[in-house]
Amino acid sequence: MRIYDLIAKKRDGGTHTREELEAIVNGFVSGEVADYQMAAWMMAVYLRGMTNEETAELTDVMAHSGVMVDLSPIPGIKVDKHSTGGVGDKTTLVIAPVVAACGVKIAKMSGRGLGHTGGTIDKMESVPGTRTALSQEEFFAQVNKIGLSVIGQSEGIAVADKKMYALRDVTATVSCIPLIASSIVSKKLASGAGAIVLDVKTGSGALMHTLEDSIALAKAMVDIGAQAGKKLRIDNADAENVESAVEMLDRIGNGEIFIDFVAPDTRINDIQLGIPVSINIENGVAAMALAHLNGVTDEEIKKGMASFRGVDRRFDFKLKNDRIVFLSDYAHHPSEIKQSVLSMRELYKDKKITAIFQPHLYTRTRDFYQDFADSLSLLDEVILVDIYPAREAPIPGITSKLIYDNLRPGIEKSMCKKEDILNILKDKNIEVLITLGAGDIDNYVPEICKILENR
Repeated sequence: MRIYDLIAKKRDGGTHTREELEAIVNGFVSGEVADYQMAAWMMAVYLRGMTNEETAELTDVMAHSGVMVDLSPIPGIKVDKHSTGGVGDKTTLVIAPVVAACGVKIAKMSGRGLGHTGGTIDKMESVPGTRTALSQEEFFAQVNKIGLSVIGQSEGIAVADKKMYALRDVTATVSCIPLIASSIVSKKLASGAGAIVLDVKTGSGALMHTLEDSIALAKAMVDIGAQAGKKLRIDNADAENVESAVEMLDRIGNGEIFIDFVAPDTRINDIQLGIPVSINIENGVAAMALAHLNGVTDEEIKKGMASFRGVDRRFDFKLKNDRIVFLSDYAHHPSEIKQSVLSMRELYKDKKITAIFQPHLYTRTRDFYQDFADSLSLLDEVILVDIYPAREAPIPGITSKLIYDNLRPGIEKSMCKKEDILNILKDKNIEVLITLGAGDIDNYVPEICKILENR
């Protein structure tokens, strides 16, 4: 069986047998099929397509090109997910910890960037000290200990996909539905999870630019799963149904958010959000739905949502008592700041809210000073410190005073060097305080806590 003949067969619109697909895929893994031959075959697939049966066979061959993971050392339900990717896609980083907090075991293997989209592993490894290459024993131990582990694709998992994935990225064959579907599902079949969530993105920043293509990809993956003997369930939700799933009533205030989760077969009342921010309601609904569908009890879901504490410097409560509230937030863009301030307003309607803001970058301040001023003007008091330069040299005339001068009339406002913050706070009447900015303002958080605690 010559690879030349198989390339020609697909070029002419033919359908491969399983034996032929094994010759192509296994030959590529062993080195008998050269990169340029595999590239030619993938381009033929890109142009001619594959039948559903053909794509399912390709997926199974790819899944069995490496080890098939046994997750039995992890007790309970094991869940994995895959997003088809998009610019700025951080679904795993947001949803996985929330789902794990609800009691679902997340044993996830993630990929790197493909085409113009960044991968979860690339994002994680941008954080110094993060290690995504864990041994199988370390992987199991972490899931059993904290309920969640996200690692890079193992060297032994779906070996063919790893090589094909890299080749697609440089041969203009990324946006090919049979190749995308087989790549995704082969890894998931090999990874051993008992439940798999597929997140198919649509838009100019995604691999699938149109809704029609996204639906075609979703159907292809469902068909592959069905032919592989996997029972798949698709839950479609439009905006109206999502909104009706959460009853807000008047339970935002006094520093807390409580919601009711309503599903066709259950209702969980008075769920407290561990991170009381309105946007977390949507994230929470997704996490609770996934947990509920995988057998997590109502009580476990309620406990998990209340205990979830999020990540450092993202609406991060440092001090919270009857007298004073203090939190740290990384928000450094006008729209982020606006959402943080509006969330604080919802929680503390009758309290004075003060912010210490450290602008980040001279160029950002130059371009958005009016937008910063508009967002900060939603506060009762603003304390501005010097611009954090990061990698930039100063720009003449660009200082925090640009923002200061454009704050709304009547707002309490002041400017200082960051070294003077602690002295200024000693004499301030603080009810709710938030530090904003992506610079080094967080270095002062421990001392600010001490000052406020000692009042």
